[in-house]
Order: sequence, then structure tokens, then C-alpha cells
Amino acid sequence: MNRTIIDVYVLQTVPPSNLNRDDTGSPKTAMYGGVRRARVSSQAWKRAVRLAFADLLDSSQLGERTKRVGEALAARIKALDPILTGEAASALAAEAFVASGLAKAEKKKGEAKDVESGYLLFLSRRQLDNIAAAALEASRSGTALDKARFKALANTEHSVDIAMFGRMVADMTDINVDAACQVAHAISVHAVDNEFDYFTAVDDRKQDAAEAGAGMIGTVEFNSSTLYRYATVDVDALHHTLGDAAATRAAVEAFLTAFARSVPTGKQNTFAHRTLPDAVLVRVRDTQPINLVGAFETPIRETDSSGRVRLAAAVLAKHTLDVESAYGERPVGSWVTHVGERTAALADLGKAVSFSELVTGVGEQVTAALGQPA
Repeated sequence: MNRTIIDVYVLQTVPPSNLNRDDTGSPKTAMYGGVRRARVSSQAWKRAVRLAFADLLDSSQLGERTKRVGEALAARIKALDPILTGEAASALAAEAFVASGLAKAEKKKGEAKDVESGYLLFLSRRQLDNIAAAALEASRSGTALDKARFKALANTEHSVDIAMFGRMVADMTDINVDAACQVAHAISVHAVDNEFDYFTAVDDRKQDAAEAGAGMIGTVEFNSSTLYRYATVDVDALHHTLGDAAATRAAVEAFLTAFARSVPTGKQNTFAHRTLPDAVLVRVRDTQPINLVGAFETPIRETDSSGRVRLAAAVLAKHTLDVESAYGERPVGSWVTHVGERTAALADLGKAVSFSELVTGVGEQVTAALGQPA
């Protein structure tokens, strides 16, 4: 049976920046093709996408990932029954999560505190609303919200971000959700050497010439790069989790927009590194995802006549056709948004359109693949 796979390829140039730091504060890097590349982890960009969803989707379509589950549930219980005291709402929320087995009750001076889970717990806002209503109903009827009821409520009405990025609950594995989306670590198409910015800060109250010297000094590590970014969405898996064709299309369109336009915000105030992609290529396939990172196994080296972006676009275009020809891969749909003549080499791979037209075109393809009228 044919599948519907959406592969998204992005070339994006960022100026001096430190989008994603390691444990020492240095920009993350990786060895690829025998040279060191700039790297932005998939986790960092998925977080940026999730934050961008807030501007693209209704809050009811999104989830909350937090250890402070008692606080989140208590607020909803209090909203449903304003007469309840905050302490009573917290106690009721604690009972619900303790009954589920996902949190342990803690008491301080005889009073229940807002419970926390032992790890980040990802629940949709609708799931939290439903659990709050069930907990309040159980309290009023004098019964307990049991684990089976909690599990059922936590395993329906999944949010778009849960469906896209998945959910793993170690203590209740039967409510795990397989991710419909995979995001690769972004890497530079060329070798990089990290650099250091030495800075000083002046103390505004030092006015006497005798008080020479800065208020503080320090260094910030950075690099600049043209990044190759890749993500893939399994439309069938997404539809299975969301259970609705219209919601699936909306999720795909929101993801394409968020993935292309979002940027991790590490050291944003220092470097103002927010850019838009030089090019976005989307291939819809009916076989399997294909990451075309092999195009850059040999690092791009700019010349006097061509910069990295132009060369990267040409190499990616050629490698795409070479791989698909060798393996008999024929995409069922392809769209390209490119900026100017430097990335024009990618235009022949699909319909060259504006980004909004690309998003709409892919959305229509999703609708058709799911057997729904356009």
C-alpha cells in the first residue's frame, strides 16, 4: 500500500551566531565528510517549531510539556469550579495524578502540595481539560478517578505537537505516541572554525578618569554557516493519531510554515541571527523518507565566482536527481521556493512558487492522499 511521506529540505544561511550551545557554551558541531561542521540539534529546532505553532494553531490544538502537572491540572479544576479553594483544587489534581501512577503525593505540614511528575509529561490541553472535568465529577460523586479512566482520557484527543513529535511515558507505555515527524540535526554544508568575540562592559557610574578599566570582560564563542536542514512527516501516521483529515492537513501546513520560518533563539540578543531560508524544497513521496545530506559529504568550498549558497543549491539539485534516478524514486509532488538567482538550480526540481503557494500545494496533496475532496 502506498504511503504519503513529505520530505522537507532547506538551505539557510545564518550570520555569526550561537544558535545551539553545548555544555561548555560553545556552538554545537559535528564531524561529517572528514571535517568539522556547524550543527544545530534536532531538539533545538523542534522546540522552535513548537513555539511557532502558538501563532499558527489554536491553543486547543496544542499541548503542554511539563513536570508541574499538578499545577496545570489544578488551574483547570479551579476554572471549572471557581468556588473551590486553590488548596482544594491542588489536592484534587494531586489525587488524579497519584491515582494514575504518574506522580507521587507529597505532603508538607499535613497539606498536599501541587504534585510533579518525575519527568516532563506531554499532555494536550484538551486531555488536561478532560481529566480536570473527570476529576471534578468523581469528587462530586464521591468516587475515585481510577487509572483506567485516566489512561483513556490521556490517550484520546491528541494535540498536533504530540502527534508530530511523539510522547514517551515510561510509567504508562500504553499511552505512548509514535512521532509522525522526524527532524535531522542541521549541519553546515562546509567546514567551520569557531571564533571568539572578546567583549567588555562599561560601568555607567565610573566617571572618573582615574577609575580606568571595564566593569567586566568576557568572550562569546560563535560561528557562521550555510546550513542544510531536513525533516520528514509521515502523513499516514499523523492522520492515524489525529483521526481527522482536515486536522491532518492543518497540522502539515502549520509544520511546513513553522519549520521554514522558525529559528532557535540561542544568543539571539547578542547576534540578531534570525534569517529566512535561501531555499525550501518539498518532495512528496509514496515509498520512504530520503535524506539527501550525502550531497554535502564533500564540503562546499566557495570560489572567487561562486559563494556557498549557489554551489550548495547546484550540488543539492544534482544529488537529488542522481539518487532518485539510481533507485527509481519518482516523487508524486514537488515544490520549490527559492530566493533569487543563486538558488535557481533547484527550480527545475518542482513547481517554483512562493512559500505560501508551496504550503497550500502540499496541503492540497495531503487532502487528496487522504481521499478527501479538495
